[in-house]
Amino acid sequence: MNIIEKIQNNIVVFDGAFGTELQKRGLKPGEHPEEWNLTHKDEVIAVHKSYIEAGSDIINANTFGANRLNFGDRTEELILSAIKNAKQAVKESGKECFVTLDIGSLGKLLKPTGDLDFEEAVKIFKEVVVCGTNAGADLILIETMTDSLETKAAVLAAKENSDLPVFVSNAYDKSERLLSGTDAEAMVAMLEGLKVDAIGINCSLGPVQMKPIVEKLCRFSSLPVFVCPNAGLPREENGKTVFDVGADEFAQIVKEFVSMGVHGIGGCCGTTPKFIEKLAEIKKSSSPLPIKKKNFTVVSSYAKSVYFGERPVLIGERINPTGKSKFKQALRNNDIGYILGEATGQKDKNVDILDVNVGLPEIDEIKMMQDAVTAIQAVVDLPLQIDTSDFSAMEKAMRIYNGKPMINSVNGKKEVMDKVFPLVKKYGGVVVGLTLDENGIPETAEGRIEIAERIYNEALKYGIEKKDIVIDPLALTISSDRNSANTTLEAVRRINEDLCGNTILGVSNISFGLPCRDNINSAFFTMAMQKGLSSAIINPYSDKMMESYYSFIALSNCENGTEKYIDFASSVTEDKKVTSQEITSLKTAIEKGLEEKAKSLAENLIREKSALEIINEEIVPALDSVGEKFEKKALFLPQLLMSANAAKNAFDVIKTTMSSEKQTSKGKIILATVKGDIHDIGKNIVKVILENYSYDVIDLGKDVEPESIVKTAKEENIKLVGLSALMTTTVPAMKETIALLKKELPQCKTVVGGAVLTEEYAQMIGADKYAKDAMETVRYAETLEL
Repeated sequence: MNIIEKIQNNIVVFDGAFGTELQKRGLKPGEHPEEWNLTHKDEVIAVHKSYIEAGSDIINANTFGANRLNFGDRTEELILSAIKNAKQAVKESGKECFVTLDIGSLGKLLKPTGDLDFEEAVKIFKEVVVCGTNAGADLILIETMTDSLETKAAVLAAKENSDLPVFVSNAYDKSERLLSGTDAEAMVAMLEGLKVDAIGINCSLGPVQMKPIVEKLCRFSSLPVFVCPNAGLPREENGKTVFDVGADEFAQIVKEFVSMGVHGIGGCCGTTPKFIEKLAEIKKSSSPLPIKKKNFTVVSSYAKSVYFGERPVLIGERINPTGKSKFKQALRNNDIGYILGEATGQKDKNVDILDVNVGLPEIDEIKMMQDAVTAIQAVVDLPLQIDTSDFSAMEKAMRIYNGKPMINSVNGKKEVMDKVFPLVKKYGGVVVGLTLDENGIPETAEGRIEIAERIYNEALKYGIEKKDIVIDPLALTISSDRNSANTTLEAVRRINEDLCGNTILGVSNISFGLPCRDNINSAFFTMAMQKGLSSAIINPYSDKMMESYYSFIALSNCENGTEKYIDFASSVTEDKKVTSQEITSLKTAIEKGLEEKAKSLAENLIREKSALEIINEEIVPALDSVGEKFEKKALFLPQLLMSANAAKNAFDVIKTTMSSEKQTSKGKIILATVKGDIHDIGKNIVKVILENYSYDVIDLGKDVEPESIVKTAKEENIKLVGLSALMTTTVPAMKETIALLKKELPQCKTVVGGAVLTEEYAQMIGADKYAKDAMETVRYAETLEL
């Protein structure tokens, strides 16, 4: 039985923590576990065997951090030896056990919020995948991922360069989201679209804290779910890192996960072979629940999931050059700021999805589509509909899209389906199916239904289910065919009732060529919703269209329909269309993350106000507002960083006019990832935010020796040092650094953060402050005289 069949039909036991087991055998604080594949292979094999003997069906090769960024030319050697050691352990044990190629994060943020290019990330992961596959791994485990886009890069590398099964596990925090802001529902949508073989959660949290996330994974996933919690939360005891959940309690909670539908169980930080023994007992005494196919039609961004069927879904139509001379000129001028203005403006009008069409004959549509999708996703958290007839542009956009997109469109022509469906099969998405074919658009509802069925049937050949197809029965103007509205409405009804399918319409097409179009559009929109219309592409700035929509969902008793209507009614007299071009407040531009707009507004303001006035009245209040929303999870990391970039653009403009004595710094702060830890995503985020609050940051990088940190702190007279650690095995190095700082510079404060830390644990290792995120670091710095 292969591993896919095994986890689909049985409970499968993973292994537990690896680095801490090596520490028991002599791995020093800050020493890289992967190095032991070559220098201490007997100890590595012994750890693997201890887990196999405890009952593990799957063991992870010691390759978590093995990639070019961390080990350069030695990466291949380390991976080959790791797989060899794991295979040797399996052989010596005499038991059936699968060996994973264990792939962790690269430790860098991807563009546009970071500096690592998406395709470069794919390339680095590819090198690992090719090496591990050739070495004989049985499956690929992508784990402890905190960024959905990096997760996608790793999955693409795995799927494009190996036929091995791919399991993916993300690390969620206490907010039940990834560092990038992604929740379990959005991850399920994206990962199922990418056709991975199992979906999981590991690290950061103990089993108790994981419960609500596990429940969501089981509720929304049609794939096997696996769970590898930490042994509770960490603390220090007699100079060692220990966790607050014992093996028996751990197993008791994990057994609840099995009753919820989990098929894979294992451990992460703090777990030992004893924990795995207890999980193996659960396997023997429990039967897994059957995995049920879920029938959700869902599209997602990195932060939001939109489900079809709960109420009609609104898709904003304004990012489209058709009939829009200003938009066409913006495309010719490569004016991304104009596009972002339309994106943020429509978000403010509460659409669910943004249609993105940048097709213009005289521009490079492929590049513009990539640029637009990347830029929009950086400032707006709504899912996007990639709208293009250029299949190359479609693929490029789908590849870099962070989530599960909507695709517009396919139709009944065989050559079009042959182009689009392979892309949807590979990257995932909900695709719009237009009811037209080689003979044009049928005049009857029956003819359009026949094309819809043909699209469904052809999609199934690619493994694309009906739930991922939304049929457009096409609204044609009544100015040329007075019965066209009735034909379209009948097609909507039949697709909804007879085919149990989802539908979409470009509503405004019904009134083309007529005066007072909003009157016709809004009435037709209401009629279509009454027939069961699932979604509509509309102009959200049309009061009549929005009045029809909110009135309908209130009268139809959709979830929160009445409340949404009241909110709309109270704001309708206040709301006006505000695009990037009409934003006149620097504070607003920064809050929305509009970099170029912030720069131009700062250039205008500097002629009217002093630099300090702009900083105190516009920039700092904007950053405070965004920071508060981030702390309340009203916006997420990409938006926080784009706002920080917008603030930096504004500050770069005004600081040139400030006299040297006025360019005051709030103080110098050292940031470093501690010895042995090769992940610096969190540190880099903190750096960006601190610099925007006028702190001078001395970034010492990652894997930094305690002595180097202390030496720099002395030389620069530093009064605050920020330390980061992702891995449990490197926390002792953090403690060592803190102790050395307190000895050599007792006046220097330390602030610490990282996935494995808690406030209690930070206190135990001597830190002055535990910061759960970048904004809390800023708040702490503001309390000190630096």
